[in-house]
Amino acid sequence: MQLQVTNSPFTAEQAALLNELLPTLTESQLNWLGGYLAFYRAGGAVGAPVAEAGSLLQASISGLAVESAAAPVAAPAVPQGPREATILFGSQTGNAQRLAGRLADKLKGEGFEVTLSAMNKYKTNNLKKVANLFVLVSTHGEGDPPDNALAFHEFVYSKRAPKLEETKFSVLALGDTSYEFFCKTGQDFDKRLEELGAQRLVDRVDCDVDFEEAASGWIAAVTSALTSAPAVAGQGAIAAVAAPSDAGAPAESDYSRNNPFLAEVLENLNLNGRGSDRETRHLELSLEGSGLHYVPGDAVGIYPQNDPELVDRIVSLLQWDPQEPVVIGKSGETATVRSALLSHFEITVLTKPLLEKATAFTSNEKLAELLKPDNKDAFKAYVGGRDLLDLLTDFGPWTLTASDLPNVLRKLPPRLYSIASSLESHPEEVHLTIRKVEYDAHGRERKGVCSVYASERLEPGDKVPIFIQHNPNFKLPANPETPVIMVGPGTGVAPFRSFMEEREEAGASGKSWLFYGDRHFVTDFLYQTDWQRMLADGVLTKLDVAFSRDTEEKVYVQHRMLEQGEELYKWLEEGAHVYVCGDEKQMAHDVQAALLEIIGRYGGKSPEGAAAYLAELQEQGRYQRDVY
Repeated sequence: MQLQVTNSPFTAEQAALLNELLPTLTESQLNWLGGYLAFYRAGGAVGAPVAEAGSLLQASISGLAVESAAAPVAAPAVPQGPREATILFGSQTGNAQRLAGRLADKLKGEGFEVTLSAMNKYKTNNLKKVANLFVLVSTHGEGDPPDNALAFHEFVYSKRAPKLEETKFSVLALGDTSYEFFCKTGQDFDKRLEELGAQRLVDRVDCDVDFEEAASGWIAAVTSALTSAPAVAGQGAIAAVAAPSDAGAPAESDYSRNNPFLAEVLENLNLNGRGSDRETRHLELSLEGSGLHYVPGDAVGIYPQNDPELVDRIVSLLQWDPQEPVVIGKSGETATVRSALLSHFEITVLTKPLLEKATAFTSNEKLAELLKPDNKDAFKAYVGGRDLLDLLTDFGPWTLTASDLPNVLRKLPPRLYSIASSLESHPEEVHLTIRKVEYDAHGRERKGVCSVYASERLEPGDKVPIFIQHNPNFKLPANPETPVIMVGPGTGVAPFRSFMEEREEAGASGKSWLFYGDRHFVTDFLYQTDWQRMLADGVLTKLDVAFSRDTEEKVYVQHRMLEQGEELYKWLEEGAHVYVCGDEKQMAHDVQAALLEIIGRYGGKSPEGAAAYLAELQEQGRYQRDVY
């Protein structure tokens, strides 16, 4: 639209200048210009050349009329208030951090001054000065904050937390509906910030494992709320709306979580010896032509396939035609029923939302009874270890049709595995360590979705959809001379193979100490020849092992740590970084208890002093965990 002399107070020369300038301005430049003109009108001191330009631009904005069939419309109001935003994230695997970066980029593009920080790096005395606060946080374990959110979570719930009446906020919570305390940490922050007087700018969004679309909608809502006219006091919070799932995604490669790369399987080997009651696969995948890059500490996400036998039993029970087409995506793409259940929908985990949706398709009142609030314990007991086939068997008859699948089942989520190789040592390859999961429960054999897919149905030459999951919270020290202590029993040793290969390629001189454990030395010592070679070559300084079933009394990695406590504490005092990878429910807690005992005993500290010492290590990035 062109400014016309006939419908404005400008001369032909002024109109020509404005028509030349205005179409070239970005939204952020127009917003800045609005603020500048307000400042200019208020008598702000500017130099003569700027004042002359400002006079012209002021006239163009305040008296602007555009060629239109309708009556002239006044220029839109420019948002008032600080154009700054503080974005804090708490992340264990990097998802919340990645989304926080996307929000930061989006707001910077709109002309905002953005502070982006991990919660454990944020100076809490600045919190009371924040005008716009955005929290992105996952929930770890049984409703716990991730490691880098622990201290900030404790702070906001303490008496030291400031009143935040002048702060607007919103929370994005990441979680998994198969866990009892779904998105609890995000809910905690949302509730507490409101208690501190902060005003909710956008409603909290709780994201399940398939989080991209919901997270993108929240980012779009936050951006819209900040760049539109200021909210009126007492006006309700803006609800997050759907947005394209790839909005604002970084483009470091053509392949991502939303567009996985089909990686060719180069090797698929069993690392366990003959006679072992375990099976652990060493999977080598080609990255050739993908443009994908990773560093030690990152993970690979695999999109697996469900067990074909389980799929066939579900289709048979419901008497569906396995070749019937069903819609599997919002853009209308279709697949056969069997293909959709194999590769698109999750069928091995029962969640509360799934059971709630299922009640609409059965007349069996027992299902609705199970979902009542006073049957919480019975619900928890039922869903543990059961799958979709159990649900269909136990609560029929069903009116569910194949076309109902997208409205009932959630997408099959990717499985993350710590990378067990260095790209410097294995160019255009990535190696993974995957332990096969099989067990009996509720009268049926159960199989881990991805582990059995990898162990039984992937062969060299096959292709598997993958992406790289960067994890900035589990990284080698920047200084190659820094000592490292690594605790990784079982498949938890995978990232430390990557660590040591990387240090070997770089010629790093820093000391390294590995604590490894499993059941039997003869059959279960994963990557034994690698560790022995690295010890002989001086790449690995020390190796302590614990094989729990080879001794009369079970011995685990934490026992070896306690035996070496005095020297381990000396390493800590020399600046060593400690890394723990593996089981979160038991091993990680036992290892942390051992560290606290060592610090207390050899550092002469009280339990409170030892806890403060370990917390300081965590704050400094010297105590990092990749636990699951």
